[in-house]
Amino acid sequence: MRKSLLLLASSLLLASCATTPPSNVENACRIFREKPDWFDASKDVEEKWGLPIQVQLAIMRQESSFKHDAAPPRDTFLGIPMWWRVSSAYGYAQVKDGTWDWYKDATGNWGADRDDYDDAVDFMGWYANVSQRTLGISKWDAYNQYLAYHEGHGGWKRKSYNSKGWLVRVARKVDGNARTYGEQLRGCRDSLGTSHWWWPF
Repeated sequence: MRKSLLLLASSLLLASCATTPPSNVENACRIFREKPDWFDASKDVEEKWGLPIQVQLAIMRQESSFKHDAAPPRDTFLGIPMWWRVSSAYGYAQVKDGTWDWYKDATGNWGADRDDYDDAVDFMGWYANVSQRTLGISKWDAYNQYLAYHEGHGGWKRKSYNSKGWLVRVARKVDGNARTYGEQLRGCRDSLGTSHWWWPF
């Protein structure tokens, strides 16, 4: 009986932790020690699509602050909030409806959900792969990967970001965060992942 209760409590705790943002988003090692299943998912994406883990983290941090149900603000009419939002972007990776459908069609991942970390980072890896294949952007280039992520592949080709100083500044911030995360991961990567967890029951 006691063992069953412990298993239930553990399952509930893990379910809660899976949907709450990390307590410290500044440090990649602490993010993954708090959420080892996230590291496993990000490592799988790195191996599958070639998108470095630090770039995944930096883009997700900028897009959603690691909130599973992040969404843009509601639109307003004459200063009154409406029920619709300014964009259909949703979830960890802030992906719009049409782009998410494109991803599912292209990969066959029909059951993918934008509020699932595993699916969100797989989308990021797939999108970065398309960016490299069609635009020649290195997957290690967080700055340009983010600009293509935000503006779309057509927007990046047109260099639409050149008229958006604020976006260029954000892309530089993403690049800086990716570099910081990369340095941190070099010191802790070998100790991360669910295989390093010890269960007392």
